[in-house]
Amino acid sequence: MGSKGSQGSEGSGSELGEFLRLRRAAVTPAELDLRVPSEHRRVAGLRREELAGLAGISLAYYTRLEQGRSTNASDQVLDAIARVLRLDATQRAHLYDLARRPPRAVRRRPPAEQPHPRSVQLLEALHHLPALLLGRRNDVLAWNPLGHALLAGHLPYEAPADPATRPSMSRMLFLDPHTRELERDWEHYARTHVGYLRLVAGRYGEDRALAELIGELTMKSQEFAAWWAGGNVRECTFGSRVLDHPVVGPVEVTYQVWLQPDRPDHRLELYTPGPDPAAADALALLEGRLEPPQTARASVATARAR
Repeated sequence: MGSKGSQGSEGSGSELGEFLRLRRAAVTPAELDLRVPSEHRRVAGLRREELAGLAGISLAYYTRLEQGRSTNASDQVLDAIARVLRLDATQRAHLYDLARRPPRAVRRRPPAEQPHPRSVQLLEALHHLPALLLGRRNDVLAWNPLGHALLAGHLPYEAPADPATRPSMSRMLFLDPHTRELERDWEHYARTHVGYLRLVAGRYGEDRALAELIGELTMKSQEFAAWWAGGNVRECTFGSRVLDHPVVGPVEVTYQVWLQPDRPDHRLELYTPGPDPAAADALALLEGRLEPPQTARASVATARAR
């Protein structure tokens, strides 16, 4: 998908087929209590005919589905395939996204995302917790002073105010040396991020800017390209991170994402100290080094006004 992000249109069959093949390869006959001879078996996972038989559909129909030549699979068929492939809730949602996409979805460049004033007001009110507002493609739409200081103090605070200069958390994670050094368990967090991007890409296949972002990361980061090819999808709504912060040293934080019903594309990401009391001390020390509150609030308001 990523390498074709600049093209005008692309069918979803290749992405659906890729996802089905990868998941099929990840399930062994033994896991499903299938007794099959091991000699001359060239694949470790399920064969097409085995999956079709277990799902109760014809081999010809499943083959057309995997090859992108059938785009009208019923809920019952998709549920049966998901059951055989042992898909979790996130993977099942991704399967539905890919199967329901129009066969020749035209990619368009969406208008620049704008933070809702309500969300920015909430960021302003969160003086003691790092927080940021992320858009569909993980662009920073707004952040509060502590969120900026914790995650991107090397970037201009006003950067999110202009769509042309907004930091991309995805690009930062894979292409910015400072962000890579900040994350102690970089590989774990980066793998999770790739899985989330694949989930979003399945949901918004028409988003040209998202496709271009994935294409750029695929070309510029070997790790991203390898993990993207793995086909894993993950939701990313909570977790923990250990940061080697250049100002306050190691700090463990937990994060949780709050979704807004009227703007499901936008995610408010909040950070709280980890269980070690030293984490709260580190955040308090970082807060103490911020600019005066009135100046900080005016900086956030700039993002809201635009």
